[in-house]
Amino acid sequence: MWLTDEQLALQETVAKLLAKGPDDLWPTLCEIGAPGLAIPEEYGGSGATLTELQIVLEQLGRTLAPVPLLGTAIAAEAVLATGNTDACQRLLPDIAAGRVATWCPETKKHVLDGDRAEVLLVGQKGLLYEMRPDQVAITPLTTMDESRSLATVTVDHPENPLGPYDETRVRRFALSALAAEQVGTAARSLEMTVEYARQRRQFGRPIGSFQAVKHRLADMHVLVETARSAAYDREHPTEAKIYCSDALTKVAAEMVQLHGGIAITWEHDAQRYFKRAHGAAFLFGDPAEHLRAYQVRG
Repeated sequence: MWLTDEQLALQETVAKLLAKGPDDLWPTLCEIGAPGLAIPEEYGGSGATLTELQIVLEQLGRTLAPVPLLGTAIAAEAVLATGNTDACQRLLPDIAAGRVATWCPETKKHVLDGDRAEVLLVGQKGLLYEMRPDQVAITPLTTMDESRSLATVTVDHPENPLGPYDETRVRRFALSALAAEQVGTAARSLEMTVEYARQRRQFGRPIGSFQAVKHRLADMHVLVETARSAAYDREHPTEAKIYCSDALTKVAAEMVQLHGGIAITWEHDAQRYFKRAHGAAFLFGDPAEHLRAYQVRG
């Protein structure tokens, strides 16, 4: 995958920011314009593309940063998918500046950041509605992945319609964005495993020097790099979600096995990445569901 100089600079900026570990990450990401990357300039965004957003999400996936960028970016895309200029002019500048928003698809289960969103874009029967938290019932969910905030949103009477919207467009955007985040998680899982293989000694030598371990690490590397290629192919978001979910699940499982018992202790981060792998696989539809739909279309 080839990135422009500007995209590489963005990647480096976000990586350095995350390395500093700021206490309040979301406002800092807003300062560098992360929420508005995929929002056109006429609506207060930077006028970049989904690729720039994916670059940031990949870096966030590496650290499992508990920030609402993924959900907020998808919500902005939902507004854009209405084609309602007035709604875009009214809602998107605030979202680009950091107002937390989320998209509630038809099922309204497992809504990203549903319990912290200031505006909820509710999809129902082909229409998109703009609603406030006090107009819906929000039930925070207890998730295995504690770095991911999910909620169930119950809507009795949808209000404030923005008009018809292209739900397929929003879902494709969501799948591509999530796939990039999964790549970041897989890449960091590989790095953690390589670091451990260099340090852990068995029979007087690092376990990473054993041929069998080298082969497993090489297989993990191939999975990460092919997943990255799939994620940034915006023409095939369903295939990207299927592949990246499978790749991350396999890489995370290998990470746990090669770390041994320490990987399932609370003291080690490996268990956090393993949980993220399984949680992300089922977000916006599990791989098997997408594969069945893909086979029907084929």
